[in-house]
Parts: sequence; C-alpha cells; structure tokens
Amino acid sequence: MRRSWINSPYTFSLGMFAMMVPSQAFSSFYSYFYVDKLGLGIGLATLARTIFLIWDAVNNPLFGYWSDRTRTRYGRRRPWVFGAIPLFMLMFALIFSPPEGLSENGLFAWFLVALILYEAVSTVLWVNYGALFPELFRGDRIRAKASAIQQGYQVVALLIGTALTPIIFGAMGFSRMAVLYACIFGVFMFICMLSVKEKHEPLASEPLKLVDAFRKTLRNKKFWVFNISNSFAQTVNGLLSSIIPFYAKYVLKIPETQVSILLASVFVSVIPLVFVWYWIIRRMDGVKAWRLSLAVYGLSVIPLWFGYDLASGVAAGIAVGFGLAGFLVTPAMVSGRIIDEDAEITGQRREGIYTAVSGFITRSSGLISALAFFIVGLIFSYESGDNPGSNPELTFRYLISVVPLCLLVISFLISFTTKIEFKHQAGGVLDHGEKTDYKL
Repeated sequence: MRRSWINSPYTFSLGMFAMMVPSQAFSSFYSYFYVDKLGLGIGLATLARTIFLIWDAVNNPLFGYWSDRTRTRYGRRRPWVFGAIPLFMLMFALIFSPPEGLSENGLFAWFLVALILYEAVSTVLWVNYGALFPELFRGDRIRAKASAIQQGYQVVALLIGTALTPIIFGAMGFSRMAVLYACIFGVFMFICMLSVKEKHEPLASEPLKLVDAFRKTLRNKKFWVFNISNSFAQTVNGLLSSIIPFYAKYVLKIPETQVSILLASVFVSVIPLVFVWYWIIRRMDGVKAWRLSLAVYGLSVIPLWFGYDLASGVAAGIAVGFGLAGFLVTPAMVSGRIIDEDAEITGQRREGIYTAVSGFITRSSGLISALAFFIVGLIFSYESGDNPGSNPELTFRYLISVVPLCLLVISFLISFTTKIEFKHQAGGVLDHGEKTDYKL
C-alpha cells in the first residue's frame, strides 16, 4: 500500500463505511423483521434487548481495558479487529436467517442468542476501531477534517443500509441480504486495517490495573456528562431509522417499495450538510458546536409530525438531515479532547477503555429506544403487524416526532450540567508517525 494512504482519513474511514452498512441495516430493520414480518411480540423483543444490555455492561468495558493493555508488533487495536472480521460476518448473517417454522418462544430464543453473539463481536470492532481515531488524529483541526470525511463515508453507508435495504431484501430476501452486507463489510474493513499503522509510544508509567483504570474513568465528570447527553441524542438516531418503515406504512400510507425514497431523503441530504457543519465547527469552539447541533437536531424532528404522504415525508426527512449531520460530526471533537486531557494526567493513552465505556453508555440508547417503542405501543395497543391496534397511525406519529423531540431536549439540557472546558485548545498539529494528506 502506498505510503500516502497509511493513516489517511480516507482509508481509515473505510472502516466506518464497512461497519455502518450492516449495523444500520440491523438497527433499521431488525424490529421490522422480527416484529412485523415474523410476528415476535414487542414485549419479547424488548426483553431480548434488555438481557443483551446486561451482558453488554460486562463485556464492553472489559474489551476496552484488554485492548489498552494489548502489546504486539502489529499494534494494540489491529489484531483485535482482524480477528473479529470473520466472526462479525457470520453473526450478522445469522441474525437475519432464523430457521423456518419456529414458535414464538423458539423465535425469541434464536433472536436472543444471535443478538448476544452479534453484539459481542460488534463491541470488539467498535471499541478498537473507535480507539484508533483519537490516537491517529491529534488536534482539533485534523480531528474535524477526519470526522467530516468519516461521517461522509458513514452517510453513504447509512444510505445503503437504510434506503437500499428494502429494495435488496424485497428482491432477494433478508437472509441473502445479510450475506451480501457481511461480504461488503469484510472487504472494506480488511482494506481499512491494512492502511493503519499504530504508533508505538513508550509508556510514561505502568499500565493501570483494572480497578484503577475504571475508577479514573468513572470519576471524569466531563466524560459522564458528555456521554449521557450523547446517549439520549444517539437514541434518536436509532429510533428514527427503525421507525421510518412503520411511519411509511401507517402514517404516510405509502407502499413498501417507496420506503427507500423516504430514507434517501434523509441520508442523501446529510452528505453535503456534513461539510456545512465542518465549516461551522472550524469557526467556533468544539463544545459550543456540539451543543448547537443538539438544539438544531431537536428542532429538525418537528416537521415529521405533519407528514401525510410521500412528498411531505420527503420534505420532513430533508429537515431531519440537517440536524443529523451536525450530531454526526461534532461529538468527535469533544471526546478526543477528553481523552487527550486524561493522557496528560495519567501518562497513558487509554482510548480503548474510554471508547468502550462511552460505547456502553451511548449504546444503552438501544434500551431507551426499545422502551419508548414498548410504552407508546402499549398506550395505543400496538402489538405487532398481526395486531396493530386501533390507531397505529398515531402510535408512529408520536414515535417519529414527539419522542425524539423530548429526548433531544433532555440531551441539550444535560450538556449544560457541568462546564466542559479544557486547559489548552488543541490546534491542528498531527502528532503521529506517517506523513498524511489531510486535504478535503
């Protein structure tokens, strides 16, 4: 591989593309597949997610801690990612390939086991890939550029994982769709990891023991406020993508073949808007830009309440795209500075444990999303596609607009519960080995 592509944000961002294609297809359509297509009750689907989160609470921080302590000639993160690639491909395919003829309890058991295994391997990937970002890219300007490029790739993946997925599973079925996406993941993730060269930095002190590592991480108030705020906003990302198929069916009353158009209205608009947000954050403090993105995201979900056909749904989707673009780009600035500040205090680059604990907090958004689905469904008597209740339209108007607005208001308010300031403003200096072209 050419030297100019080593640690380049363009090749590094292929990893985001690789993981987001299957991950977005999963988050957008697993509820629709199991609840509406296969008839699994939303109570059992919610229970499965709850059991997973208990497991995730254990494995997520541990994977981060083990990653930080890993020392090999190939780096700390790359061996974990290479080992997880084939396992992720297998687990993703199994999620969408339950045996035929299962009872509801059998379907629940399959979903639960496949979900636990899939999420465990997914955790290894996200923790180690996420830990590489603040290590490879040091300084606010470079992180802003790398984040913008990464989110541009992510939006393309979101578009594929949401807008194209209904066309693909409509043509070839869910199981074959999952195999196709698993192969896409494998190819691009492998290319990404070949382009990464980790920097072997001498340790300023002995690695922290497990208890000390968690204690120092959990005592970081900035870290907690930032991530708890993000968890509510992250819930909206997952909720919107998973509710859109229901919104299209019950609110807009459009055929399944047009769901892709609705999804495309959100994610196609995000692509140029990501770079609008990059322009904004170059001209203001990263924390202020992050808080601004939360406020704009909240306002952007309001038009979804007023959708009634494909055209109005597309217009509302474009509005959401602007808010989503800001939230995709801005958090990397704040999280990177939190990790940098910790390294100055402890003498350790502990991206792994910070990424893992952060991932657990923000991924708890899955439970918030599932509970919102369950509670609103209970209020309006929606159980499944076989028993949608007396007013499924109102059910999904609330889930697509009112619930996200409330979550984003909470997120915005939490972001002000402590001062998130840093002693030194990070500049644009790259403190990493290879010379890289960072021009957009």
